[in-house]
Amino acid sequence: MARLFFWFIGLLVVAAGIAVGAYVWFDREVNAPGPLRTATTIIIPPGSGTPAIARVLSGLGVVRYPLVVELEARRSGKARALKPGEYRFEPGITVTAALDKLVRHDVVARFVTIPEGLTASEAMTILGNAAGMTGEVKDTPEEGAILPETYRYEWGDTRESVVAHMKAARAALLKELWDARAPNLPLDTPEQAVVLASVVEKETGVAAERPRVAAVFVNRLRKGIKLQSDPTVIYGLAPKTGALDRPLTRADLEQATPYNTYVIDGLPPGPICNPGRAAIAAVLSPAASDDLYFVADGSGGHVFATTLDQHNRNVAAWRKLNKH
Repeated sequence: MARLFFWFIGLLVVAAGIAVGAYVWFDREVNAPGPLRTATTIIIPPGSGTPAIARVLSGLGVVRYPLVVELEARRSGKARALKPGEYRFEPGITVTAALDKLVRHDVVARFVTIPEGLTASEAMTILGNAAGMTGEVKDTPEEGAILPETYRYEWGDTRESVVAHMKAARAALLKELWDARAPNLPLDTPEQAVVLASVVEKETGVAAERPRVAAVFVNRLRKGIKLQSDPTVIYGLAPKTGALDRPLTRADLEQATPYNTYVIDGLPPGPICNPGRAAIAAVLSPAASDDLYFVADGSGGHVFATTLDQHNRNVAAWRKLNKH
């Protein structure tokens, strides 16, 4: 009987030793640096359960043993909080840190940039080529409805959701700038401000010029003078791109389209591109100026004039410069 007792005690000691050893081994596997040698990016698809996530992490060398990941996720209560997405894991990351990253949804940030002055069609082409986005844009946004900017998104975000973000950003900015607008502008609605801002955006790429270019068009609207903006003519001829593969002709300037501001009075019926913050701000707070004309100066900027005679001299100088 005594021999059986000591045998039983010995068995307990051995079992306890095995348990302690297993715990020490498990704790080391969970908290010691993992086998990953170089940083790697991994996508955890939606709907992945803990076993599937553990297999992905193990299969790509982030952790050694998928069972350790699964057991630790369940032991720590993190199993139900693991989120899908695109994750970047640094060399030597531990099981604990890897699970924490998935719980925090600390995903890779992606970015897409919509430059100022693009048409809605051009902007949607950029979105269509953005890696990691899903779905299609069902309906191209109305011209001027999105804000050109750099937007953050995550792998798996839908293009529709990104467009919605762009629209919301434009709406918020327009409200902010419209509420702070200069007094007595010849613009009745925020939408008219976007129309004029789109013209300013297309007329100059020089940031410092925008308030002065805006002032020219504001002064013309006040005096009832046609805007006579070449970009509006071009948009009327090529609304998808707002660009021609040839120079404008006199026949183009005389061709009646709703956007030809050499023919129509006042503003065109809608924006000719998606203007950025600076162009909208310039229209709503134009420079203090009596200018009514401007023409290219040959260096990327423009020269301005308050009278037609002065403008004609500037045009003659530009044509002379353009011949050389």
